[in-house]
Amino acid sequence: MRILISLLFILVSIPTFSQSQSSFTETITKLYKAGKITDAASQKTSIDLAWKEIKSVGIPFIKDDSVAFLYHGDAKTVAWMGDFNGWGYRRDFDNRGKRIHGTNIWILRCSFPKDARLDYKIMIDGHRWLLDPENPYQQWSGVGGGSPNSELRMPLSKSDPILKERPGIARGTLKKDLLVSSKILGYQVMYSVYLPAGYEQAGKLPVIYVTDGYEYMMPELGNMIPVLDNLIVDKKIKPIIAVFVDHREPVNRSNNRRMEELNLNEKYLKFFVDELIPDVENNFPVKAEAKDRAIMGTSMGGLTSAYFAFTRTDIFSMAGIQSPAFGTRPQIYTICSSATNPKIRISMTSGLINDASEGSRKMKQILQDNACVYNYRENNEGHSWGNWKNLIDDILIDLFPNQ
Repeated sequence: MRILISLLFILVSIPTFSQSQSSFTETITKLYKAGKITDAASQKTSIDLAWKEIKSVGIPFIKDDSVAFLYHGDAKTVAWMGDFNGWGYRRDFDNRGKRIHGTNIWILRCSFPKDARLDYKIMIDGHRWLLDPENPYQQWSGVGGGSPNSELRMPLSKSDPILKERPGIARGTLKKDLLVSSKILGYQVMYSVYLPAGYEQAGKLPVIYVTDGYEYMMPELGNMIPVLDNLIVDKKIKPIIAVFVDHREPVNRSNNRRMEELNLNEKYLKFFVDELIPDVENNFPVKAEAKDRAIMGTSMGGLTSAYFAFTRTDIFSMAGIQSPAFGTRPQIYTICSSATNPKIRISMTSGLINDASEGSRKMKQILQDNACVYNYRENNEGHSWGNWKNLIDDILIDLFPNQ
């Protein structure tokens, strides 16, 4: 579990790529020297040897805070797109690779914090997107299941071990793809329910409602089920029930309605309060008081968590907010700052690399002014499930400590 410190910069000590004794500069210089050899056969041999050496220590090639992205192949242009340049939205980051003279090897050199973890892809000739063929590390991203990106792991970045399934422990039960027919929305909504091990003897339990629930459950994205199991077994949180709300249309799961449902949608809030929560409470042993009920989400779901919690303090007393999309609906600041006596517990996180830190810091000040109980963390990551999944345990411990 990551250390609970406001404005957290994650500092851990196990390197991702083992490095040879050769310095960063010496190893890359071999490629440049090989490209200048005039004899074709000798040049090819030298290039192949240099490339083999670089591959043996890992691509991207990483030394301290320096990175060399490398691509070996024919192309007119090569660029690297990822969290570091906002996937193309940030023009102040030069993401264009340079071809090493005399070779078909392309290089982009840059620098990142030593504990950064970032998603990226290679773009060939301005239109063809590739996973890095030399990098074994991947992180899935996207809505509705998403797809893989290559993953840059700087030397001090580390995956949280709480995400791993543990053999031999008591596991919870997952009731999947339940349906509630909504008169308010005019369509069916799908959700899944996590019940902790031994819930039958536990009586009624606290509950957390999780937007983008399919993604939070998916092992390649949020992987939240093992986190719940592990935290409960470790007695880091009290046993809770989790309701994972799915925004995909049940009969056409390629149709994801999240952008409508999670966009400060009063009708969707009314559906939650008047239809979804009663349906859950009628079918599962959850406590019915606001003090035992939380809402959680990321990006647009983070926006929705703040909106739900501050608009209906009689329903939600806790909110988990990850990389919130406050900038898309700045009226959320007025909603939260004008809430009457909001006795809300908030756990909020954001990455520092083209994520949501600016809006989150503004909200942090509002939480402070409202005398809310809150924890706020930042890390050197982007707007990615690689960021969010590593902080799920911290949020759950903030909201449901086993005290």
